[in-house]
Amino acid sequence: MSDVETLFDAVKNNHIVKESDNAIPIVFSRESWNRLKNHRSALIGMTILFFLLLGAIICPMISKYTYYETKLHLKNLPPSIDFWFGTDELGRSIFTRIWWGARISLFVGITAAFIDMIIGVLYGAFSGLMGGEIDEVMMKLVDIFQAIPNLLIVILLMVILGQGIFTIIIAMTLTGWLNMARIVRAQILSLREQDFITAAYGIGASRARILTKHLIPNCMGSIITTMTLTIPTAIFTEAFLSFLGLGVQAPIASWGTMASDGLSALSYFPWRLFFPAFFISTTMLAFNLLGDGLRDLFDPRLRV
Repeated sequence: MSDVETLFDAVKNNHIVKESDNAIPIVFSRESWNRLKNHRSALIGMTILFFLLLGAIICPMISKYTYYETKLHLKNLPPSIDFWFGTDELGRSIFTRIWWGARISLFVGITAAFIDMIIGVLYGAFSGLMGGEIDEVMMKLVDIFQAIPNLLIVILLMVILGQGIFTIIIAMTLTGWLNMARIVRAQILSLREQDFITAAYGIGASRARILTKHLIPNCMGSIITTMTLTIPTAIFTEAFLSFLGLGVQAPIASWGTMASDGLSALSYFPWRLFFPAFFISTTMLAFNLLGDGLRDLFDPRLRV
């Protein structure tokens, strides 16, 4: 039997084609996981994030203190057996407030990054696929949005909507998707000239199907990596805004508000600034380590 006849037999037998199609993602998943496990910095980042998420879930529940309970006779106590991270100026447990702040920071960072991913992927993919004048107009709009200072947008939204977590998320996502859109557009412009896209057009596939079944799946490496690196930026932005008094308001605990309160007491009670600053830095480091690992994982030049 000739090679051509063998290929026709494979096409006729649907189960053979299905097994071949399903084998590719399984092999790729195993290869990706093995490469990720062997990447030391990514593994460190994943471990740190695991314990941060675990602590944010468990620690506030097992602590005998609340994040808002004030005990003035216990104010500004150093770290001890009863108060592992000490207390603040109102006698509140810094340990409990740190882990409540972890919930807020991780929620804001992950939510903002996810919304940025959705908007940026759709906008950038459509712009890259259409090309021509449509692409040029859409990218001009991106340039205009990037010219607007983020802090100005935040202040305007605070005046209109009031301060709060969701106002911060809205403010960050108004311009946070721009970087994702540029990266996805660049990937789409490169992929749409490939032979498999030309073949998809040749057999009558619609633009929507080509976009959802071929182009976006082939951009997932860049999308996941960019999203992972966007989360620490969003966390730092939330902490920065809370530090300036534009974020969450008392008595809600946030790493930024805790750092702002601890700065004035740095000379006498340094633990009040040390712990929120340490957790902000550690969280950003963990996400950046994981992002670098994912970038190396999805880089085809590093795949053997």
